[in-house]
Amino acid sequence: MKTIGVLTSGGDAPGMNAAIRAVVRTAISLGMNVKGIRRGYNGLIEGDVIDLDLRSVSDIIHRGGTFLYTARSPKFKTEEGIALAVENCKKLGIEGIVVIGGDGSYRGARDLSNHGIPCVGIPGTIDNDISSTDYTIGFDTAMNTAVEMVDRIRDTAQSHDRCSVVEVMGRHAGFIAVQTGIAVGATSILIPEIEPDLDAIIEKMKNSNKTGKKHFIIVVAEGVNIEGGVDAIAKKIESETGIESRATVLGHVQRGGSPTVRDRVCATELGNAAVHLLNHGIGNRVVGYKDGGLVNYDIFEALNMEKSLDFDMVEVAHETSI
Repeated sequence: MKTIGVLTSGGDAPGMNAAIRAVVRTAISLGMNVKGIRRGYNGLIEGDVIDLDLRSVSDIIHRGGTFLYTARSPKFKTEEGIALAVENCKKLGIEGIVVIGGDGSYRGARDLSNHGIPCVGIPGTIDNDISSTDYTIGFDTAMNTAVEMVDRIRDTAQSHDRCSVVEVMGRHAGFIAVQTGIAVGATSILIPEIEPDLDAIIEKMKNSNKTGKKHFIIVVAEGVNIEGGVDAIAKKIESETGIESRATVLGHVQRGGSPTVRDRVCATELGNAAVHLLNHGIGNRVVGYKDGGLVNYDIFEALNMEKSLDFDMVEVAHETSI
């Protein structure tokens, strides 16, 4: 291939810039030209495309977010939108695209591949919920941010003998909640994969209180199905234990910030691998990690895979939080 494109799609994740940098630098070292597609698939439809060179990606490896911007594109889900995107690829001479994002981004890459534009997907999402890889870019940074924020909240909880109920991201998966909960020594962790039992949590708090514990941290994934969310959880805990309880939603602070070493290195490695696939004429793939090594799968196979939480980690959390 002579010219490839790179885009970021869906929710931003720390490390996306590092992945873009790796794609650009690797492609140029292999004699390719690189086009930066701005605002995801919208940019492909609207022709919002820029030329990228070595200096275009200088000093971005440490920056959060994505300098190519990102967006969700309802129009790209239509045949008309896909046709416009393919037409623009041909006009611009783009022969293949590296797509950085989550499962929704992968579905877009699959659609482009079906219409003759080979794509390679790179897993970029803080939720770590992409089935075809053990690790996704942004997960480590998001957890470290969540841990830092909860540690700060704990200082106040301890000072006032309070219970702090903290919501972390994870709409459909509890990966962030479980590992953050273990790292901060949370009394309980609520995740979408397990039906919440507030009565059991309250009983556990009462028992811990009898042993001298005076402050508590409860970590809740945003996808946990409890009417009223963390505010309702905090009110129920306070009413039944007498322990003053406060709710905090960490929200989008978990998406931003400078990526950790792990996210920078993983993003660089995956970006490099994606370009090498396209350079060998191999598209319609996704790259990722399995059992500590780099792997790549057919994009259709990847979208049909399933990924489950490590419930041994849930048990570890439970046994170490008494």
